[in-house]
Amino acid sequence: MPPSSSNSKKHAFKRVGLLYHPMIPESQDLAAEMLEFLEGLGVSAWIGSSWDNAAVADQAADLDMLVTLGGDGSMLRAARMASEHGIPILGVNLGRLGFLAEVEPTEWARRLRQVLAGDYWVEERMMVHAECWRDRESLGSYEALNDVVVSRGSLARVVRLPTYIDGGYLTTYVADGLIVSTATGSTAYALAAGGPIVPPELKNMLLIPLAPHLSLERAIVLSKGSMVRIKVHTDHTAILTVDGQFEVELADGDWVQVVASPRVGRFIRLQDRAYFYRTLMRRLGLPTSEPEDP
Repeated sequence: MPPSSSNSKKHAFKRVGLLYHPMIPESQDLAAEMLEFLEGLGVSAWIGSSWDNAAVADQAADLDMLVTLGGDGSMLRAARMASEHGIPILGVNLGRLGFLAEVEPTEWARRLRQVLAGDYWVEERMMVHAECWRDRESLGSYEALNDVVVSRGSLARVVRLPTYIDGGYLTTYVADGLIVSTATGSTAYALAAGGPIVPPELKNMLLIPLAPHLSLERAIVLSKGSMVRIKVHTDHTAILTVDGQFEVELADGDWVQVVASPRVGRFIRLQDRAYFYRTLMRRLGLPTSEPEDP
């Protein structure tokens, strides 16, 4: 069994959170249908927006499962919110790619019955914890499922990023930026930047430079226990981006530190354990079955 999966005693889902995407109209309608369906089966449910962190935080401690109705962005938001309480997530794909989602919108009723009957497994994915500092003052700390990116701001000028692994100097990236990615993030921004595809059960971090200029070009794979420290050298504003969803302005001399998070993303899976590669090929528009011999 992969180390990221769990076959422990199945959880009785008594209260389910339904997170709709506020910018996808059918998402809220589908959440209302699910609410009626679940209550008809004797399961208590709550509906909220995946963009309303405060409302989800108020409800999270009392929820047994989150169902997201959106794309991968909705799954990323849900994972950060759910990870504090260890809540598993089931994704219904209403987005374009849906690398993380498990259920297509036409099959949600059958799949919910399957989950409530205990016919599922839980996949655990590593997250990372990032902190940024200015002198001795913390600018904030963040959890990410996909990646943490230090990059140039709006001006098309490189940043210089001296980078340290476990306290030892690695190199200075002269580039548009540097991605620190999880295995989950290897199929996101890191893939577009030429990084390797890493199966989700691995507990590795990846370093991938963005448009490096006369500096290290290759991706580096780090172990889970590694600590990455990045110093920012810039004569303009740089940016820290977390999961591509919010950003922090960085100035010359600021530091960003990234380590494996004590939290994990927990995802309800209904497919077999080879699903990752099949889903990857399908999302990339490549054949998922072996061609016949000529």
